[in-house]
Amino acid sequence: MSRLKEKKASWPYTFMLYGCGLLLFLEWLYPVPDVTYTSGLTVFIIYALFCFMISMLRMKWWIECLLKGFGLLFALNGLFIDSTFLTGIWFQALYMDLSYNLEAILAQQWYNMTPLFRSFLFLLLIGLMSYLLHYWFVVMKRIFLFVLLTFIYLAVLDTFTVYDGDMAMVRTFIISFIALGIANVMKELDKESIDFSWIKKTPIWAIPLVVTVLIASLIGYAAPKLEPQWPDPVPFIQSTAENAGYHGAGGGSVQKVGYGEDDSRLGGSFVQDYTPVFEASVSEEHYWRIETKDVYTGEGWENAEDPDYLSQNAGEISLETFDTDAVETESLEAMVDFQEDTAIDKLIYPYGTHHVYATGAQYLMDPHSEAIETRINDEPANLDNYTISYDHPSFAIDELQETGNDDPEDIQERHTQLPSSLPDRVGELAEEITATYDDRYGKAKAVERYFGQNGFEYQTTDVPVPEEDEDYVDQFLFDSQVGYCDNYSTSMVVLLRTLDIPARWAKGFTSGEMIESSADDSTDVYEVTNANAHSWVEVYFPDVGWVPFEPTQGFSNLSDFHRNMDDASGENQDDVMDQTPETEENEPEPELPEEEEETQPAMAEDTTDDASSTFHWWYVSGMVVILIIVGTVMYKKRLRWQTYLLGKRLEKRQNVKTYQEAYHHLLRVLQHVGLEKEPDQTLREYAKHMDARYETDEMTQLTAYYEQVLYNNKADTRSMQQLTQLWKNLIKRIMG
Repeated sequence: MSRLKEKKASWPYTFMLYGCGLLLFLEWLYPVPDVTYTSGLTVFIIYALFCFMISMLRMKWWIECLLKGFGLLFALNGLFIDSTFLTGIWFQALYMDLSYNLEAILAQQWYNMTPLFRSFLFLLLIGLMSYLLHYWFVVMKRIFLFVLLTFIYLAVLDTFTVYDGDMAMVRTFIISFIALGIANVMKELDKESIDFSWIKKTPIWAIPLVVTVLIASLIGYAAPKLEPQWPDPVPFIQSTAENAGYHGAGGGSVQKVGYGEDDSRLGGSFVQDYTPVFEASVSEEHYWRIETKDVYTGEGWENAEDPDYLSQNAGEISLETFDTDAVETESLEAMVDFQEDTAIDKLIYPYGTHHVYATGAQYLMDPHSEAIETRINDEPANLDNYTISYDHPSFAIDELQETGNDDPEDIQERHTQLPSSLPDRVGELAEEITATYDDRYGKAKAVERYFGQNGFEYQTTDVPVPEEDEDYVDQFLFDSQVGYCDNYSTSMVVLLRTLDIPARWAKGFTSGEMIESSADDSTDVYEVTNANAHSWVEVYFPDVGWVPFEPTQGFSNLSDFHRNMDDASGENQDDVMDQTPETEENEPEPELPEEEEETQPAMAEDTTDDASSTFHWWYVSGMVVILIIVGTVMYKKRLRWQTYLLGKRLEKRQNVKTYQEAYHHLLRVLQHVGLEKEPDQTLREYAKHMDARYETDEMTQLTAYYEQVLYNNKADTRSMQQLTQLWKNLIKRIMG
């Protein structure tokens, strides 16, 4: 019947109604560039027009599919593929891309989908919508639901994104009411079987409808309106999502995660960005340093002096952060290869750098911030790649403990600066933390350890921005106690400075993730992303120099430390162990039940009845034996019942804390079967080793998610459901 109704309508009517559907659908496309990273929207709009035209012509279904499919391939060719259209090489390139993306989908690695495949899905959706809208608008004439969804869609985008939907709402109102008027009039004519053939054949009757809608729209647009009843959420979303992150941008907003030069206003949440910055071929993991800052303002960091860049001759870098005669070093080389879209015109270098090799490059160092600007043809420029020679330091703990407080005057004056507005309780806390230590190293380590022992949490979301009259460090130490590297590193520097210990704030990148290991173990290739942007602390030791410290929870100090003395015992024995991330600490094994305590009351009883005494003796003895047997069995099977309980808890409580407990339990199970993690292994290396042993990739997936929840402090319920099953499968395979 619906097909007959369609045939009864004249082509002008069908064209108008379906044209309204097309215009409403385009309102769904217009906001895409504003709310996503999509560019080249013109291609998608042209394809939408093409698909709607094909549907309008009402060809056979297989002809429609062929034409729309050809248009889809043509659009993909224009957007992504350089080969000649529809040649063997062209189909091979398309097949390889589709195969890769199908594998990513089957592995549920959604973020690995390529732009070509995402565009393919988008174009496919447009083709399907052209068919569905023809069915809704022309065949069924039930368009109200799509109209309502369009209004809701635009209202949500206008409220919570940067998209301005004012005119879109007006256009949608006009188009929707014209379409509703046409559809309802024709439905009534068909329903009542009224034979006004001239009405159906001539769309001139729609003119009054259009005029009425236009007048109503003009009146509504010009009429006075109430002011918004709620504050505009867009500025808040921009500050906590799009512009949030690693370094303050001034005012109330903060930048996205990554390296930035403006640190004058710290605080706020940030969004992770795993865009690669550079790849490095190195022999040792270490910090990638860029610069330091020395003036703490109460809100962030600045430098006391403007940059005074001094030319470095022939790639020789005249920078000494430590005394090479007093510190044990190893001569190494690193090769750095930047990504094409990286825009950092400063040298990213390890501690001990003394020479840089790059064709046609010039280097200028600011001795105050120790930033090294890279130039090409006397203009600041980001280098594509370079090789660095450096002396990798290893600091002797016993020598650091023996250094005194005889600091150079300029060091003491410049690097103990604090704002006069700093609350007194910050200094009082520093005195309390270091009260039991006399040497500078002991005090620095005490402050470094303080955050991990007093309830501070590492998180990147819901991190407050201090008020204008509130000190950044004071707010972190005493109020929020949540934050990321900037909060921890700045607080440690300030705490040490209240004790007149010279300290400064350093920034750059951590070592990144290993992506390639050499067969001879000489060098490994690491990928460093924006998410590896980091800040840490440098403390000055007389006759040694600047020594890095790492107060941020979940991060380990990437510098090397050792002892020269034979006896490494004493109160600072745990200093070396502090380099192990807190997240890798093993939880204590459950203790054996203390059955002996159960026997004491029974043995102390004094009875005169021999039979009763004998009965109680055998009763107690039997209970003790049973308890011993049960306790022994439970202890030997402890990993199995602990696994069972943790599995049940994971199913009920899919949160960060439960997953961390489950992952720690997995490490204990592996340790129990003799597969303990080596001290020099990272969790990812250990996971790959275990996967190779058990011929699976489950350990790598579990480890990747463990690091993700540790850094983001947030669990994904959908991922947790799958990871729970992976966790059970892996433990079952390990325990047999």
